[in-house]
Amino acid sequence: MTRTRKILAWSCASFVLLIAIVVLVLVFFDWNRIKPPLNAKVSEELHRDFAINGNLAVVWQREPDEGGWRAWIPWPHVIAEDLTLGNPDWSKTPQMVTLKRVELRISPLALLAQRVVIPRIDLTEPSAQLQRLADGRANWTFKFDPKDPNAEPSNWVVDIGAIGFDKGHVTLDDQTLKTQLDVVIDLLGKPIPFGEIVGDADAKKALEKGSAPQDYAFGLKVKGQYHGQKLDGTGKIGGLLALQDAAKPFPLQAQARIGDTSIALAGTLTDPMNLGALDLRLKLSGSSLGNLYPLTGVTLPDSPAYSTDGHLIAKLHEASGASFQYENFNGKIGNSDIHGNLGYVASQPRPKLTGALVSNQLLMTDLAPLIGADSNAKQKARGGESKQPATKVLPVEEFRTERWRDMDADVEFTGKRIVHSADLPFTDLYTHLVLNDGQLSLEPLRFGVAGGKLDAQIRLNGRITPMEGQAKLTARNFKLKQLFPTFEPMKTSFGELNGDADISGRGNSVAALLGTSNGDLKMLINDGAISRSLMEIAGLNVGNYVVGRLFGDKEVKINCAAADFGIKSGLATTRLFVFDTENAIIYIDGTANMASEQLDLTITPESKGFRLFSLRSPLYVNGPFIKPNAGVKAVPLMLRGAGMVALGVIAGPAAGLLALVAPSGDEPNQCAPLLQQMKEGKAPKTVKG
Repeated sequence: MTRTRKILAWSCASFVLLIAIVVLVLVFFDWNRIKPPLNAKVSEELHRDFAINGNLAVVWQREPDEGGWRAWIPWPHVIAEDLTLGNPDWSKTPQMVTLKRVELRISPLALLAQRVVIPRIDLTEPSAQLQRLADGRANWTFKFDPKDPNAEPSNWVVDIGAIGFDKGHVTLDDQTLKTQLDVVIDLLGKPIPFGEIVGDADAKKALEKGSAPQDYAFGLKVKGQYHGQKLDGTGKIGGLLALQDAAKPFPLQAQARIGDTSIALAGTLTDPMNLGALDLRLKLSGSSLGNLYPLTGVTLPDSPAYSTDGHLIAKLHEASGASFQYENFNGKIGNSDIHGNLGYVASQPRPKLTGALVSNQLLMTDLAPLIGADSNAKQKARGGESKQPATKVLPVEEFRTERWRDMDADVEFTGKRIVHSADLPFTDLYTHLVLNDGQLSLEPLRFGVAGGKLDAQIRLNGRITPMEGQAKLTARNFKLKQLFPTFEPMKTSFGELNGDADISGRGNSVAALLGTSNGDLKMLINDGAISRSLMEIAGLNVGNYVVGRLFGDKEVKINCAAADFGIKSGLATTRLFVFDTENAIIYIDGTANMASEQLDLTITPESKGFRLFSLRSPLYVNGPFIKPNAGVKAVPLMLRGAGMVALGVIAGPAAGLLALVAPSGDEPNQCAPLLQQMKEGKAPKTVKG
């Protein structure tokens, strides 16, 4: 053997011996000796007390799952027992986290590339007490010493693959959210297959996407308060959090009740370290959609009892903000069905709700809570306060404008069939709701009514107090025979109802808005009929009396009915209010005070010469909206109609109402000649003067 070969052989032997010595040292070294400096160093870095109180060991084992020659290389398994992590000094409890045992395995080959690869960490009986004070200090937030700006960045990378855990206990006391939770996690008797919980269809979809959700291995129970409301829930979860492998999503299932809201969900979590993505079937139910605001921060209107069932996809780390999609959901609000898609993005400066909703059959009674028009009993059932006075008709419940600036919205809603009553035909509701920094608009708000159309534009400015409101309404071509389908004399009518309204006001309720309102209201009816039975259909008891006094029990043809009201500070005053019937012309004047909800109207008939008309005194209607009074004035009947025309008082309103004359097909509109005469300052030819 040459000298060179001897040197090479001794060098190799020395290297092998050195490796062997290192391995032996690593195998037989008592790792508990390094616990004091290790505990001290970690405590120093975290500014918290950290300690491995039990045994610390390193066990070398081969990993057959690696395959090939790598399977023969032993991997170090680090095992630590009885670990504790302390709380910051402001906490009243000493420990934040305790662990009975931690085991992790490290890839030895990755160390050569300055990577600490930990395929899996197993936690045994973890226990955590999480706290956050009202000032924002939280015990899960750590303070680290500032780094030297001139120091070279470390080339070492830590890569954790998955976390396996055992039964555990977590408590949360969050003063900022008014939330206290106690969560207990325990092993199920035996694992439950994913498909058994979510259904075979959803399990198959997951497999088709290339993922294989694990079985449910643990059950959990949670009690406490969430946002100040009592919470009680149970659920099931998997046993392994795959932090990086999207093909192994973490299974979730839970059902909980928070206040009067019930939640049921089942699905998966991907990227659990960052709560990256949720894919869940989500069911919600409760007494009112408005009660979801304190739980979710999403501004929704008050409603009757509701339930929904849909598919929730959440992406929590989007550049524009956390994104939630509630897809293809079906449900009910009151007795109305609801379907659609909604999206919510936690964007800046405000989160935004978008979507499109459809109802195949919408009951008008289910819309009443939107404006506080439901009964006191129903308000209490949805968790509101009973505020509507027994003596008031206009809703006094205030809009929650303080919530309107918390988010924006852009939502379209379509109601294919609208049910007000069995006899009143509404169809084709459509509205486009836009909420922008506290300003709410419904443009358009459109109904199909009795063969005609109601178009409205509503704007509510919740940025100011009291709220400002504007409403423009246009009613066109309401067919009387469809508007009153059960009233026999109207079935052959070609008459129509047309109207315009332009009203603005200030106030945080419907009553306040109308009580301060200013604007105009105009309405025109041609070729109709009237009787006491029609008043009964309309629910107008006072109308029964008035019509009975004027016409008795028979039906009377209306050639034209025209009304023009001016509204100032909530007081609606008649400019022109006239009924041209086959027996007489009926003039109505007076006021309707929407602030005090008081009527003060005088009804004056003028008999047509060729008809017998017996009433010799005018009628009055006065008193509160909810129960007005009617009777005969104790003064002789005056021929006021011709005098008014002579004075030109009604010439202007008559001219304005002519714009509402809209013939139905080729049928002449009987209001046109009447209004034209009034416009010209002439008494109607049919009026005996």
